[in-house]
Amino acid sequence: MSAHLMAIAHMAHLRFGAATKGATAVEYGLLVALIAAVIITVVTLLGTNLSKEFVKVASSIK
Repeated sequence: MSAHLMAIAHMAHLRFGAATKGATAVEYGLLVALIAAVIITVVTLLGTNLSKEFVKVASSIK
């Protein structure tokens, strides 16, 4: 009887262990997507501001 329970416990461990690995991969994917969105937003905002500054400098040189 205890060998049967050990087998069930082992199968449950294997099954739930794989499920948590999948959840971890999804969480890392969400983090990467969030970081990418922040980087794109910052670069877009800085790019717009830098473009305005270059236009100011170019117009003052003319």
